Amino acid sequence: MNGYKQIPVYLRYLINTLLLGAFLLGGNALLASGAVNRAQSAVILQIGIYILLAVSLNVATGYLGQLPLGHAGFMAVGGYGAALLWKAMPRSAGAIVLGLLLGGLVAAVFGVVIGVPALRLKGDYLAIITLGFGEIIRVLIINLPGITGGTPGLMNIPKHSSFLVVYTTVILSCALIHTLMKSRHGRAILAIRENEIAAESSGVNTTFYKVLAFTVSAFFAGVAGALYAGYTGILTPGNFTFMTSVNILVMVVLGGLGSMAGSVIAATILTALPLALQSFNKYRMVIYALLLIAVMIFKPSGLLGRYDFSLTRILEKLINGQLFARAKKAGEDRA
Repeated sequence: MNGYKQIPVYLRYLINTLLLGAFLLGGNALLASGAVNRAQSAVILQIGIYILLAVSLNVATGYLGQLPLGHAGFMAVGGYGAALLWKAMPRSAGAIVLGLLLGGLVAAVFGVVIGVPALRLKGDYLAIITLGFGEIIRVLIINLPGITGGTPGLMNIPKHSSFLVVYTTVILSCALIHTLMKSRHGRAILAIRENEIAAESSGVNTTFYKVLAFTVSAFFAGVAGALYAGYTGILTPGNFTFMTSVNILVMVVLGGLGSMAGSVIAATILTALPLALQSFNKYRMVIYALLLIAVMIFKPSGLLGRYDFSLTRILEKLINGQLFARAKKAGEDRA
């Protein structure tokens, strides 16, 4: 459209940075003031952790178009890796960062080891092999009590996951994933999702990019596992069952495959919903299930489909809408 005004790139980054900074500082002040009770504070931290889990799984499921069912396994190895480091180190900001990075790197290594053979398969076969991986990790945790604490769990993990730590990590992770998907590597991953044969014939190294997406997904799942360890202070094998992977997958599907904003919204709703339905304790899970069924019937593509929210795009529309209205009014006055 002639005369369409775009917000400069530097201004876009400035607006987003200021808003995210205000969210972090405001949220931290709100929790510190005691305005929210302990249960609500716990849910707020859980929302951040599950947002990161959903967004990370969306890389492999929504952007790459595969169906892994072992996300809880990557979360587990990341959580235990970070927890063991934190237990051995004195509390400090450096220790927190190192723990998060170690959790992500350990999960990424497992992502490569599992991804190289698993991604040669497709559909149901890929789902089965990743499901097996998740169960193997859980069994290993049970049978290595000297390292993992076995069935009773790994106790006395330092609780590093404050509001600032969780949401700063979530924001940085989402920004990195967004940057990856807007790069040529991200376009190659999306091309594989749309048509793997056509992508390969166009020169895309499909094996490399499939493993890359799978590894990135595993890395951020490991980081989320580390945040989870720092939030609960205890890790048990029961935290990382098949149903954990399914719950994360439900968040991705409900939000919309390939939509980061959809994953964020769905993870927020599905994590906060049980607390909101506490007054209907007897029928809570029934209502929860009915809401999921209703969304899948009336919006099978998910809440947002493949749409991704952009604040600057909305601002541009508002600015250009006002400019158009002014031009129209000026034209009417001249007439």
